[in-house]
Amino acid sequence: MKKITIEEIYHLLSSAELKFIPSHSQLCYPILVRLYKKMSLGIQFPGIKTDGELIIDGHHRYIASLLANIELEVYPSFKTSATSTYHWNTVLLSEEDWDTPTKIKLLNEKDALFNQIDLKYLELILESA
Repeated sequence: MKKITIEEIYHLLSSAELKFIPSHSQLCYPILVRLYKKMSLGIQFPGIKTDGELIIDGHHRYIASLLANIELEVYPSFKTSATSTYHWNTVLLSEEDWDTPTKIKLLNEKDALFNQIDLKYLELILESA
């Protein structure tokens, strides 16, 4: 499996090929890497939520799916009056992990349940990849 670099993600974010518009100004690089790895291993994820072309929920899943060449479902949602819009080429990548080890374990449990696979199996394929 190919390792995704920050430079590759910035290159993707600066391309004109992105269908949806972000409502976040930052993304977390370690989260993107974990999602990319799982998607590349065939782990399925819920779709993203959008209001037209604006992503309401699922920024990390959207970008990771593009990197892994996986298509996600898109569900309609609604923005609030507090929702801002940004351009992908201005979105910053944080190298600091926003998830704690406890949250990562909870997310792995959720992913195993969503995919109807054993958590130990998920952990095993993630370690071996």
